[in-house]
Amino acid sequence: MKLIETPIAGAFVIEIEPAYDDRGFFARTYCHDELRQLLPHIAQSGISYNPQQGTLRGMHYQRAPHGEAKLTRCTRGAIYDVVIDLETAQWFGVELTPDNHRMLYAPAGVAHGFETLQDDTEVSYDISARYDPQSVAGVRWNDPAFAIRWPLEPALMSARDRSWPDFSR
Repeated sequence: MKLIETPIAGAFVIEIEPAYDDRGFFARTYCHDELRQLLPHIAQSGISYNPQQGTLRGMHYQRAPHGEAKLTRCTRGAIYDVVIDLETAQWFGVELTPDNHRMLYAPAGVAHGFETLQDDTEVSYDISARYDPQSVAGVRWNDPAFAIRWPLEPALMSARDRSWPDFSR
């Protein structure tokens, strides 16, 4: 696996290193030896299915002490995956597809979300901490403090994601 630094401290784009033969290829999507500093423990794995292009999920995080690191991968369709450093208000986005085989690692303490670029999109998550409903927090997808440039005008999102308050440090 190749870890590519992003402008967000502790966040990485991860590219697989496929081993090809006449059957296709094999590649690791997680290796404890290589990722133990980032994601030493996977407490939960999840999947998000999104039937509609332009679905926006985010921007979410869990407050300490229940912060969660996430490793996301698009297994069907395509997403624009975004992380926000809440200390600097800087954001980073990357397109993830089954064909480019990229993953995005979001460390605990950053906000994370994505927008689907195609209908029938699935996203797989490995998460370092259990979901804790009392620790859930978020920032609004269009908060001017971040000025995220989403590829599409969002077509569908939850009422909660639409109504997070303005960000303040």
